[in-house]
Amino acid sequence: MPELAVLSLHSSPLAQPGTGDSGGMNVYVRELVSSLAQAGVGVTVYVRRWADHLPREVAVEPGFRVVHLDAGPVDLPKEHLPETVDAFTRGLVRELREHPVDVVHANYWLSGVAGHRVKHLLDLPLVSTFHTLARVKAETGDAEPDRRIDAEAEVIGCSDVLLANSVEEHSQLQRLYGAEPARIEIVPPGVEHAFFSPGHQAGARRALGLDPTAPILAFVGRIQPLKGLDVAVGALAELVAGGQPGAELVVVGGPSGPDGEREARRVRALAQALGVAHRIRWVDPQPHHLLSSWYRAADVVLVPSRSESFGLVALEAAACGTPVVAAAVGGLRTLVDHGRTGLLVERRDPSAFAEAAGRILADPGLAAAMSVAAVERARGYTWSTAAARLRRIYVDLATRSLVNCAA
Repeated sequence: MPELAVLSLHSSPLAQPGTGDSGGMNVYVRELVSSLAQAGVGVTVYVRRWADHLPREVAVEPGFRVVHLDAGPVDLPKEHLPETVDAFTRGLVRELREHPVDVVHANYWLSGVAGHRVKHLLDLPLVSTFHTLARVKAETGDAEPDRRIDAEAEVIGCSDVLLANSVEEHSQLQRLYGAEPARIEIVPPGVEHAFFSPGHQAGARRALGLDPTAPILAFVGRIQPLKGLDVAVGALAELVAGGQPGAELVVVGGPSGPDGEREARRVRALAQALGVAHRIRWVDPQPHHLLSSWYRAADVVLVPSRSESFGLVALEAAACGTPVVAAAVGGLRTLVDHGRTGLLVERRDPSAFAEAAGRILADPGLAAAMSVAAVERARGYTWSTAAARLRRIYVDLATRSLVNCAA
């Protein structure tokens, strides 16, 4: 069975999702590695030390450990993390010489840079998952530095396997980066059905102190421009003005990234200006397994992101039986079966989201049918399935000739 090094330089599987830069990626790493360990793959996750109190090593469960590598000041903002890659790589090489592995699996472009160097220094196969791609973000108005674009292109050109979360991401890797289709494997993330499953809406609302009769929209995720919380607030205002005067919005998550605090202030000011500030409940980031209660309590979950390689929030909501109204971007196009499990919105403006949410709120029969279909659809996504596919990929890499980019 292969020994695996998973690189997650900037996002720890031990961190609270929804805080700082922790979100879907650290959930992905934690759940996937846990399933790999349970399938017999020995995995060490290498993370940049992000707090002084962290021990050097944390044994999470049998076969799954996290090692913190010293690489720059612990409190560096994300935009300065590229400066830590050299130190992180040096520490990683020392670790891997002492604790050899068969495969390196890098997550996000920063880890990809480190993984690319380690590949050539130690002659190891490199698997890369990017989670977000700079050229995709640029297409939706979120420009990224050229150094990230160049780094992604270089890592993509030399990765032995590129993991895509969806058919859409598979296409983006080819169209925007010229990736070879033969090296791209589509392995969707999963959902932990023991936590994310249908439940009693009224009971969830009682437990959370929510109005038992109000039409409730939910937004779950980090507060940053990319995630489109302003669209959700605008949709709430449209609904309140257009026939759902009792509608409320629950926002679960905290500011993230260099623009997070500014975005949070901007959205709160927008809510005041639109007259719906009193109809919004702001909830601090929650332990991941507790999010299920917030999904179950909602009538509709809004996912108005500018881009999403996959969209774990949409999958988790579906698993709980809550219809999703999502932007028709990236992996959300695959996750949301339009008209059956939820609705996709082509225009990222509040009126379009309000119209879609209003259709579901106004038709209990449609909402009930979508709930059943969403749960059925979500059952096809499990972490154990993803881990089984990846284990086969890792084993297969041991017999392949490695890609040589002459770096």
